[in-house]
Amino acid sequence: MVAASIDWKIRVLQDPSQPRATVDGKKVLVLCSNNYLGLSNHPRLRQAAIDAVNARGAGSGSVRAIAGTMDLHAALEKKIASFKHTEAALYYQTGFAANAGLIPQLVGEGDTVISDELNHGSIIDGVRLCKAERAIFKHANPSDLERVLNELDARPTPPRRILILTDGVFSMDGDIAPLKEITGLAEAHGAMVYVDDAHGDGVLGEKGRGIVNHFGLEGRVHVDMGTFSKAFGVVGGSIAGSRDLVNFALNKSRTWLLSGSAPPATVAACIAALEVLETEPEHLARLWENTRYFKKELQSLGFDTGISQTPITPVIVGESSKAKALSELLFEQGVFALPIVFPMVAKDKARIRTMMNAELSREDLTVALGAFEKAGKQLAII
Repeated sequence: MVAASIDWKIRVLQDPSQPRATVDGKKVLVLCSNNYLGLSNHPRLRQAAIDAVNARGAGSGSVRAIAGTMDLHAALEKKIASFKHTEAALYYQTGFAANAGLIPQLVGEGDTVISDELNHGSIIDGVRLCKAERAIFKHANPSDLERVLNELDARPTPPRRILILTDGVFSMDGDIAPLKEITGLAEAHGAMVYVDDAHGDGVLGEKGRGIVNHFGLEGRVHVDMGTFSKAFGVVGGSIAGSRDLVNFALNKSRTWLLSGSAPPATVAACIAALEVLETEPEHLARLWENTRYFKKELQSLGFDTGISQTPITPVIVGESSKAKALSELLFEQGVFALPIVFPMVAKDKARIRTMMNAELSREDLTVALGAFEKAGKQLAII
């Protein structure tokens, strides 16, 4: 990887996560943060974290199952369930921990997992940890999913249990899973549905409730998994669903059982993030206003933004070397936007992946578009 120059080159943020920040000692416009709504630096989240430290200390001192469940953890899980309109919820240390800990417990020998071919690496690793048979369906293609389900049903001995796994929003292209069709097929074939809504939480649905709400599927999706590390501006993962699901998960997920619980400041900030979503709709409105404008202007310049339907807006340039060169030229002009290259995407689909933010001003977007236009012409992309 190093020889091919496809290893990660880590840049260091020296300010809060915000649109204009210092990175590697240089003041830049940040277009690659997952902090969609700007909540990482929101005063209500900051104050909630400070108050929690003063009231509950710096850490929990234990795993959740022993002595590490504080009243704050219980309050957060109640808040998640209310926000997601489910019976119950469980907070994990990270979204990766939720997928890696729960997927292997939901299915085992005699079962089958069916996964979208472009699912996130945490889903892939969760599947690798289980003993179930694995099947793949073509990306966001309900017809191909139906083909797989029909083939399984036609066997002399069908699987004991079927679990369908999909991202809600796909992080490389920014497209949305056809969850309504997936759920309908699952119901017709007696399968479970598990959606990883890491990039849909806080972005899709009423008040940012996510993809399940977006498609009106509440009560029909078995596992609504999400994260607090993106639009919610903090860190941590969650699952929302039935009380039986949560009771099962907290007894079987080793990533939850055997990891120290999140510290009070983090949990309190997560609660505050959900409160902000429910009472300050302007953040979500600005995010989508910025998304529509930036996407339209990039396309008018001649850039290929792929099939994006969300604030994740790729600028697809083809060769990995060209994507890296574009990123470097943008940084020289004060715009921080990272290249995504093979093997994270196909060899001819290297790109700059931009992420919109509610806190970006129209002036910020004008500056960013100017930098893209200049660099794009210099590299003969447009």
